[in-house]
Amino acid sequence: MNLPITPITDLRVHKANLIAATSGRGFWVLDDLSVLRQYNKDMPAFSVYRPADAYLVNGSSELDETSADFTGANRLRGVNPSTGVVVYYQLPELKKDDQISFEIKDAEGNLVRRFSSKTDEKFKKYEGAPKEEPVLSKNKGLNRFVWDVRYQTMPGIPDVDMETSYAGHKAPPGRYSIALKMGNQTVATEVEILANPLYPTDAATYQQYHSTMWAMEKELTTMHLMVNDLYGKQKQLESLLAALPAGDKYSAIKRDGEALLKKMKAWDEDMVQRKSKAYDDVENFPNKFTANYMFLINMTESDIPRVNQPSLDRLKELNAQWLILKARGDEVLQKDIPGFNKQLWDAGLGAIWKF
Repeated sequence: MNLPITPITDLRVHKANLIAATSGRGFWVLDDLSVLRQYNKDMPAFSVYRPADAYLVNGSSELDETSADFTGANRLRGVNPSTGVVVYYQLPELKKDDQISFEIKDAEGNLVRRFSSKTDEKFKKYEGAPKEEPVLSKNKGLNRFVWDVRYQTMPGIPDVDMETSYAGHKAPPGRYSIALKMGNQTVATEVEILANPLYPTDAATYQQYHSTMWAMEKELTTMHLMVNDLYGKQKQLESLLAALPAGDKYSAIKRDGEALLKKMKAWDEDMVQRKSKAYDDVENFPNKFTANYMFLINMTESDIPRVNQPSLDRLKELNAQWLILKARGDEVLQKDIPGFNKQLWDAGLGAIWKF
């Protein structure tokens, strides 16, 4: 690899790493011998290695990603170990259209995160957008991927900058399963996430933190999916009304459609501030509901997992507001749009379709 040609004066295995002492060229470390310890020459071409146990730690490392350009030999700085779960997997030679995926689940079988070798075609980059999900490599032979131990990334609102993080919270200590899928084949392993030994956090505190964060993240996901769905339908309705022929024949449809459009816009404006397009726009345009909910999520999320009472009090307030807003959105989706669609079908004009 990148080891210089030099005498090796001593070798030592320390905490699953191989340390080589050289004559005049420093100490060199081969990380994570657990992969070598699992290897045997008869392993199938499609297989996954059990990752080493991972601690919940702060910070980051250049080893949190896998890059062919990274050598770890910078003379001016050292390299921290990876701060996530390092998964090694082995693949046969794949065709260009073949895809692989990882599914990570907790001990109860709940899906935590999913990764794929296929780039998300629906991903849109804009100011303040959620980060694009990392893509699995599918090279023949050994591949490496690092799960940042976080839950699923929350969806954003296209072209709306909320100055927020959409990252899911870090998974609590426990055992997690990892399934590598390729076509109809699946190979699986598991990993143990360990508590940060520097913090006196007990299991109950970790669990309360996880339950609170996961509930908020799932609720925010529901909100943004509803916002995006209704906004797409709102744009369809605008186009349909603009294309309606003039005359009394369609006057009732136009009247009812404009009333529905007004109702949809009012709900959207209560949910999200679409004038925020770039950094510091929030100083000019007040945040709306989902931005306030995201703020609570970001302020509660912490590398020291603990939920304080003011966060719970604020969550109770926001959830009460969301019940009202969700009921309004559901009324539009389940009552108003189907009723208006019937008018359109009866007039031979089609309908507002699912977005």
